[in-house]
Amino acid sequence: MTGAGEIEAIRLAHGRFTCMTTTYSLGVFNDNFYKQAALLLAVSAGRPEMQGYALAIFTLPFVLLAAPAGWMADRFSKRTVVIGAKWCELIAMLFGAVGICSGDWLLIFSMLAIMGIQATFFSPALNGSIPELYPAGYVPRANAILRIAVTFAILSGIALGGLALDIGGTGFYGFPQGRLAVAGGVIAVALLGLAISTGVPRRPAADPAVRFPWSGPVATFCKLWATRHDPLLALTIGASAFIWFMGSLQILLINPLGILQFGLSKTLTSYLIVAQMVGIGLGGLLGSFIANGQRWHRPLGPAAIIFSLLMIAVAGVPYMPPTMHQSALFILVAAVGISGGVFLIPVESFIQIRPAPEEKGAILAVNNFVVFTGVLLSGLISNIFNALCAPTLGFGLAGALSLAVSGWFHIMYKQKGDV
Repeated sequence: MTGAGEIEAIRLAHGRFTCMTTTYSLGVFNDNFYKQAALLLAVSAGRPEMQGYALAIFTLPFVLLAAPAGWMADRFSKRTVVIGAKWCELIAMLFGAVGICSGDWLLIFSMLAIMGIQATFFSPALNGSIPELYPAGYVPRANAILRIAVTFAILSGIALGGLALDIGGTGFYGFPQGRLAVAGGVIAVALLGLAISTGVPRRPAADPAVRFPWSGPVATFCKLWATRHDPLLALTIGASAFIWFMGSLQILLINPLGILQFGLSKTLTSYLIVAQMVGIGLGGLLGSFIANGQRWHRPLGPAAIIFSLLMIAVAGVPYMPPTMHQSALFILVAAVGISGGVFLIPVESFIQIRPAPEEKGAILAVNNFVVFTGVLLSGLISNIFNALCAPTLGFGLAGALSLAVSGWFHIMYKQKGDV
């Protein structure tokens, strides 16, 4: 039962939360708008393996810099970290704008590397701020709202990335109009996000005395190893890595699936990813209602199993009548998104709530380290799948692996759920 004091605290936090959500969503939009445009260019040129390389470059900072990112989120005001990250985003987008116009992959990869560093430091600061703003009982609802906003930003970025590239004609200095639209868009959005970030609430540092982790990834491994003393937290960090790995692998399979296997346009291929993201948003909202209380983990096993079976079903689409291919793909990837969202929101909320206040930044950074190690691995596996088999078969193989892992998580949550 929510008391009058908690209701008032929630009401007062909404304005600050809106500012944080907006600046984060704009950055997420830029990430996905730019990445989708770059990946579509690579796939259209017959080089789908560039997707895996691009993802690896973006992801590597999350693995190597997780410990400093967690330290910074605890050592300094999260507002300072957020504003600094938005300046970093603007620098990255200047590199990216030149790279996308000229087709220079060195500049495109430089942009992705800088954005990876930016996101590595931004994420613990943002996610650690939510439990500071809201009572613990409202955190899952706040996460669902954030997930809906972020999902909208992702799907908008992905959809507009395809639409922008499909703009015909040439413009400034003979560059294609589509590439110019991408370049101008990312710079404008970065400037807007930087301006809004100044409204992020001022809060004192969580632990000003915390020492810098000079050992880098070793410190992250040590912190990760220490989570074994909280078996439910350790298991949930593993669950977070699992769902993000699978989601990343799917996106890397969808682009070649649409363009190369089914001959869809860049716009329709982007809309496939949009359909999945809409599903994640809906599933996240549903998950925030059904995964509450002490037994919040109960829906995770069934959701993961349904998620896996739907991925396997994608492998059957080529055997359907051709007139059914497009509608079947959209329905299946949206349903995969819904089941994934039901799994994702309770997991993310628990990881935010469980650690002690002075350790939230460090634990969230550890979670990022594990999650993006999985995302990095998904890039390598997608390259193998795309080289050896049709993307739909890759979906099926990934679904079979997911089904085995989902069963294990179902058993483990039954054993450790009361710990």
